[in-house]
Amino acid sequence: MTAWTPHVTVATVVEKDGKFLFVEEQAEGVTHTVFNQPAGHVEAGETVVQAAVRETMEETGYEVEIHSLLGIYTYTPPMFPDRTYYRFCFLAKAGTYHADAPLDTSIIGAVWMTLDELTETARARSPLVIKAVQDALSGQKFPLSLIYEHQNSPLISNLDA
Repeated sequence: MTAWTPHVTVATVVEKDGKFLFVEEQAEGVTHTVFNQPAGHVEAGETVVQAAVRETMEETGYEVEIHSLLGIYTYTPPMFPDRTYYRFCFLAKAGTYHADAPLDTSIIGAVWMTLDELTETARARSPLVIKAVQDALSGQKFPLSLIYEHQNSPLISNLDA
């Protein structure tokens, strides 16, 4: 039996003039390119908001300002039944674009599309990509204060020892 592996990830939904920011990428286990929100894993020492800002820059070249939590989504890909992704999805506003920013190696490029255009491609990386846009279009959003991320302090660290 394979061990179950949870993955904490973030994604950013950025809308501008009726279109959404996606990345075209080469995903593990897939022979064709797929579209996804700017997304990735949370790294050690990061908050989920910091991870979302970093991943968006690394994958698109856009600075973003996170303003709301869109939702928390889970997904277990059929091809990897031993993995479950816990995805913190944020709504953000696009800021400065850095055309010369180096993108992650699996990223082909950033593209702006409507939900209909994305659906027509039939290349959403997972059902969460479409669900996040549908939720954004429906007006769903939650305040960032819903998330409490405890920062270690010397007092707390001493109690753990």
